[in-house]
Amino acid sequence: MSACLSAVQHVRPLRGGSQAHLIRASDEQYYVTKFQNNPQHIRVLANEMLATRLGELLGLPLPRVTAIEVCPWLIEHTEALRIDVAGLRTAFKPGIHFASAYAVDPIHGQLFDYLPENLLQKVVNIEDFAGILVLDKWTSNCDGRQAVFSRRSSHGRYRAIFIDQGYCFNAGEWSFPDSPLRGVYARNCVYQDVRNWDAFEPALSRAEEMDIEAIWRIAAGIPAEWYEHDRAGLNRLVEELYSRRSKIRALITAFRESSRNPFPLWTSA
Repeated sequence: MSACLSAVQHVRPLRGGSQAHLIRASDEQYYVTKFQNNPQHIRVLANEMLATRLGELLGLPLPRVTAIEVCPWLIEHTEALRIDVAGLRTAFKPGIHFASAYAVDPIHGQLFDYLPENLLQKVVNIEDFAGILVLDKWTSNCDGRQAVFSRRSSHGRYRAIFIDQGYCFNAGEWSFPDSPLRGVYARNCVYQDVRNWDAFEPALSRAEEMDIEAIWRIAAGIPAEWYEHDRAGLNRLVEELYSRRSKIRALITAFRESSRNPFPLWTSA
């Protein structure tokens, strides 16, 4: 698969375990870029593309994702494009990497990775935290749910955008170690309006009714080097995803019945 974008300017490094960087691309837009030789695993790039595009089919607010080519010249002439592991700095490798559209225009918009609870409860699409739980349980996200909050002016309202799907499918393991408290947001207030199964619609029905061809269309667009050309492994992953659709409600129920008591307004009736 050839990249439809090319990197033209390094902007700055970003926080996080994958040591991503903000890159301006040939379409003049800005992208969070994760490199093949990131400290987590090369497969997190495949996970990001597959899980994010599945989430788009569920109707969830996720960033647009694509592939981006970073040439040797840019890496050689940008000292910041280095991976730092245990104090050792190594250049990122050139090639085709994962790119996620930056949630807002970095010049004119504002982006926050944390909001205090009094503001969090006023996020305009807070109901989407229930929808993203469908995706996280379906894909066995082994990380906490990550979200950023954008607004277009200092007086605007905040909107949640769900980022960082790299630890879906248990990162590089491509397994499904389900646990009630994995893949959930850290604070219960985002689930305050969940009273019954209707809160998870339409994402839940869309996941349960998805056909395997739709999953394969996404998987077929992932660059083979991102999953180390392991076609058999990708095939097993797609088949397991298709099979797991019937488990989503049970996995959400396990979270509902956990010690967190995330849905206090949900009654058995």
